[in-house]
Amino acid sequence: MPDPALVLNAATTRGGVLLVLALVVPVTAVLLAFVAGGRQAERIALATMPLGLAIAVAIAVTLWWTGGPLVYLLGGWAPPLGVALRADGLSVVMLTITAVVISAVGVFARADFSTPAELVEARAPFAFWILLLAIWAALNAVFLAVDLFTLYVALELLTFAAVPLVSLDGRAETLQAALRYLLFALLGSVLYLAGTALLYGSYATLDIVLLSQRVHAEPAVFVAAALMTVGLLAKTALFPLHLWLPPAHAGAPAAASAVLSALVVKGSFFIVVRLWFDVMPGLPGFAATQLLAGLGAAAIVFGSVVALRQERLKLLIAYSTLAQIGYLFLMFPLAFSAGSAQLESGGALAGGLLQTISHATAKAAMFMAAGLIYAALGHDRIAGLAGIARALPMSVLAFALAGVALIGVPPSGAYLAKELLLQAATGTGQWWWAVTIQAGGILTSSYVVLVLVHALMPADEPVTPRVRLSRMGEAATLTLALCSLLLGLAPWHPYLPVTHGVTPTPTLQALWSSVWLVLGGTALAILLGRWGDRPARIFLTIGAARRAALVLSSGIERSDGVLRQWPAAGLCMLVLAIAFAAAMLAGR
Repeated sequence: MPDPALVLNAATTRGGVLLVLALVVPVTAVLLAFVAGGRQAERIALATMPLGLAIAVAIAVTLWWTGGPLVYLLGGWAPPLGVALRADGLSVVMLTITAVVISAVGVFARADFSTPAELVEARAPFAFWILLLAIWAALNAVFLAVDLFTLYVALELLTFAAVPLVSLDGRAETLQAALRYLLFALLGSVLYLAGTALLYGSYATLDIVLLSQRVHAEPAVFVAAALMTVGLLAKTALFPLHLWLPPAHAGAPAAASAVLSALVVKGSFFIVVRLWFDVMPGLPGFAATQLLAGLGAAAIVFGSVVALRQERLKLLIAYSTLAQIGYLFLMFPLAFSAGSAQLESGGALAGGLLQTISHATAKAAMFMAAGLIYAALGHDRIAGLAGIARALPMSVLAFALAGVALIGVPPSGAYLAKELLLQAATGTGQWWWAVTIQAGGILTSSYVVLVLVHALMPADEPVTPRVRLSRMGEAATLTLALCSLLLGLAPWHPYLPVTHGVTPTPTLQALWSSVWLVLGGTALAILLGRWGDRPARIFLTIGAARRAALVLSSGIERSDGVLRQWPAAGLCMLVLAIAFAAAMLAGR
């Protein structure tokens, strides 16, 4: 039975109607674009974007003004009889950054997805704008829902809107990548839904607030938590469950890749955060949090090494996404308090969320820059990028700024996130995660340096772009890159209070640390990167070390090929489900 106090006291708060608008506006735009068709779909989408961004900002301002979460009870019925929408600090941050990225991608995509003047309607543009709006609506639902089944519905809508983006060009390889993405995501959905059914059978509610008060340590809960976690990790593509990510992100059009990497994988990650921090903060225990972060650390190393060995720029960025996804999961053990034996919403959670939004803006900018380079050159081979810094200065600058922001140079959001995570590691005495965080910066700088060195090399012949690039597209790309670089300067403390007093202002020590990260990354890039014949003289002096490094990297590349096969991926899901259930049980 529902708790009477909760049912009677729950009410729609001031400004709660804004939460409904955050869902209704993109959904209405989807329906209007579908009915209007043709080039009207693009116009409706572009007109919706500033409105949606304004709603997200209004929600943020209202939460700051009221000092508490915004709530809207659908139909006036409080949970568990009804469904509620709720926006706290975490939701507001994700809503706002999603609106910013969607708007920038929309401006960028006009060059690739405008309906030709001689046609009434074209398949790819019509589908793209509708799917982009649908992804926006589904993500907003994920960030605002406070019911595990509503989250499941929103997550499925997100999946079914994202998958077609992969295969918009209709090529056989992108259709195969989209199908692989769909099937693996549905497998993850089955696990999540099975866990949800177990929780409902045990507690007769799926409302997050009510569950957090009723859930307790018992076998059914451990099994449910393990199934839901692994299902969500499959959708997030955390190593070793990344079967679908590289071909999907690398094969999709640049605008679609930007949305998939920056936003879509964040939806399932956000639900993991809700599940572990809000529903069952006292259940995972020390062992389970260490296991989750261990997968994240493996993803950082694995994804970075494989990224260094790629020949194509978009594939490098796709494997970089795999590595950066791992970085997000380092916050879980750092949020675990040994005294209270539960996860606490402190500096580690704030750092993880800041890393999430920093990755969203930076990775969208990287994929958009790669798309501009591909459009200009007709290819994205890293070995063939010599001379593009002179031919495409804005695109290379945007890629460089986004890469520097990801490395964690002040005043970027990633730098502020890293400081919060390092403080949490020091406070909890988990020095090994502090080492991992710093190593992640070095690994990130390695593939950023690799690309930039190739781009800055002089070309044998002057590079002449095949097409004239869209100035609006270049401006949107550069804007997102600058946003990522300056995120640390934003006033986050009304939404993430623990960020108050943590300054991203560049200091001599911070800049010196950044120099070491870049130097370490440069050394790794020399050892593991694909360089062709140009730097052969350098390799003569480090031949033995490079040969040993390449042997190691070739083993990692071969294991990547194995892990991206269906039998291995299915086995990994089974093993991880058992491992998480056992780890949670061992923590009792």
